Amino acid sequence: MTDTNTSGRRETRSARNVVLVTGATGRIGRLVVEELLASGATVRALTRRPGQAALPARVDVAAGDFTAPDSLDRALEGAVTVFLVWTAGLATAPAVIERLAGQSTPVHRRIVYLSAPFRTPHPFFQQPNPMRDLHAEVERILALSALEVTVLRPGMFASNALHWWGPQIQTGDVVRWPYGGAETAPVDERDVAAVAARTLLDARFTGGDFVLTGPESLSQAAQVQAIGRAIGRSLQFEELAPDEFRGETAGIWPAGIADMLLGAWQATLGRPAYVTSSIQEILGSPPRTFSRWAADHVEAFGPQAGRR
Repeated sequence: MTDTNTSGRRETRSARNVVLVTGATGRIGRLVVEELLASGATVRALTRRPGQAALPARVDVAAGDFTAPDSLDRALEGAVTVFLVWTAGLATAPAVIERLAGQSTPVHRRIVYLSAPFRTPHPFFQQPNPMRDLHAEVERILALSALEVTVLRPGMFASNALHWWGPQIQTGDVVRWPYGGAETAPVDERDVAAVAARTLLDARFTGGDFVLTGPESLSQAAQVQAIGRAIGRSLQFEELAPDEFRGETAGIWPAGIADMLLGAWQATLGRPAYVTSSIQEILGSPPRTFSRWAADHVEAFGPQAGRR
């Protein structure tokens, strides 16, 4: 399944044009910066704390904050494409987007917006979610502007496994988690970043709306088993009751996140995950499997990971 037909497109770009990456120190933003540099692009990174950015020397690091729209002028100067990761509340969104649309550039400015698959008619993505409302409002404001916009909607990130299951795997062979049968299609952040870079550099993707997923539907239990195979250990998945999960995450996770995930996992029981071919069509190569992701992140699962 795909969202926009993009087969046969070739990359076009001008090295003289600046690509501005917002959210450049985040887990996707850093990878986008790397992809753009590898493509020969001129990259500028927006960050609130330039002194702590730790980005490659070739990157022009500019200070700026979405909560202070006036602070963005230096970063926007000459930027013909912008990778937009919204990192603030909605209060200043209209002013920021007005500034994006208002500054003159050699060509019409294009935006690639990192959103979420909340428009996807699959129960996993239709649960109440504060981020869903934020993305919907930012998209609404972008649609009212004069900007040319491409929307990327990654699904569940493969790296969630590090945060969710990593601590348990580092200390033992049992992962206690709810809804082991719930299926998702984990997408590798490296593939998301590669798609972002390609759509930033190729104007023919302008106006596209792409849901990005991994290539296969896997239950959470199967994902844990895939990690076990990668690290050479026999991991067991132990079903955790929803109330136990709420108790174990209380005070650790932000309020409401546990209930949001529990609702999403429960809603998808008994049906496969939503899978698209967008990454294949945009990049010309298939997305990485979850097993490949796990094999590439063996060391992240702790000192026992390499034990055979």
